[in-house]
Amino acid sequence: MPERGFYHLTRTPLETALPKLLGRVLALGERAVVLIGEPERLEPISTALWLSADPDWLPHGHAGTGHADLQPIWLTTVAENPNGARHLFLVAGADAEDASAFARVFDLFDGEDEAAVAAARRRWAAARARGETLTYWQQTERGWERKGG
Repeated sequence: MPERGFYHLTRTPLETALPKLLGRVLALGERAVVLIGEPERLEPISTALWLSADPDWLPHGHAGTGHADLQPIWLTTVAENPNGARHLFLVAGADAEDASAFARVFDLFDGEDEAAVAAARRRWAAARARGETLTYWQQTERGWERKGG
């Protein structure tokens, strides 16, 4: 069962925080899947990754671009792992009850959106009921700080 970290965005938007976290995964020589809960956000998130300055290179693809097996980062709106990733990022309200194919799950949610916070609390409760190992991270002036879990 993967470790599931909840990442409470309080200082930067998803389009700024996600590239930095994905960059860390790539720096480890690993792959990632980004599961997007709102299909209309796929292209804006893809654009944000291409335009990211930190890190400045985040090679990625999605069903519209093809070649999942060649992509270190795969963007999707359906539960899948076509690039053999060990890291799953849940964004824009996405959830994955079965994340057993992954070593680590990053659940990012917007702390300024009350509905997103409530949904994250429900995902936390469901993951805890499944017996998953949980961590909670919050953005601070110094970066991500582990707050409990």
